Amino acid sequence: MLSYTTVTPDEARQIVERLAPYLPANLKGLEARQQGPGLDYTFDPPFTGREKEPTAPSLREDPRLCYVSEDQDPAEHRLRDKARQLLDYVYEEAFRLWKDAAYVADLRDVAQQAPARWAAYQQALTALESAAAYLRTPQAHTEWLPAVARLVDAQLVLAAAADQFDEVGERIARTHYKHLYSDLSQAEALTAAGYRDAGTWHISEIQDYERSGHSKWTPCPPLSEVVRRLAAAQEEHLATVRRLAGPDN
Repeated sequence: MLSYTTVTPDEARQIVERLAPYLPANLKGLEARQQGPGLDYTFDPPFTGREKEPTAPSLREDPRLCYVSEDQDPAEHRLRDKARQLLDYVYEEAFRLWKDAAYVADLRDVAQQAPARWAAYQQALTALESAAAYLRTPQAHTEWLPAVARLVDAQLVLAAAADQFDEVGERIARTHYKHLYSDLSQAEALTAAGYRDAGTWHISEIQDYERSGHSKWTPCPPLSEVVRRLAAAQEEHLATVRRLAGPDN
């Protein structure tokens, strides 16, 4: 059955035999769906996304598949029409699978450095949080300037780690945009690429990486902007503390 077109066993045999030279080399199975119209396909080996894009070949030069009018030969017209339908369906499915595989393959390549860089960012963020928390303790009063200096150092390390991750984040965002119409969601594609922890990564939209500035309304700015805002808030807090405590404290 081709969608809602009925194919007899004899027609199916002839169609498959005639189409054999034109079918994808990795098409290993083709059978009617058990429930509902349509076909189930088996491609083995599966597409890697690095093959040439599957494209249905022309049948115009094949004497057994080229167009024949219904007036000229009704039986051949119906058979060849069904054969063309089947070829289109096969290549539509092949392209869909190849397209998803290409998305996964691209992510696998561009995100290789992401896990290590995200871990470095998380480590730097923990160090900054620790330095900021220490400033609120009584012990910090005895070494205020060195403690503030350690906070500034931690801010610089975190900013550098954010910049490093944003380099990868932008490549990932660009890949998401390239495969915008994939059947896979971004999370599904990253998981399929082997990055199961990618859900914790901070990935912005490609247009946010391309902007020179970010307003406070940007919902998910690049990581470097997140760190800049965090450092600005910490510095504002320190300035307020100094103002309220007076110059001698």
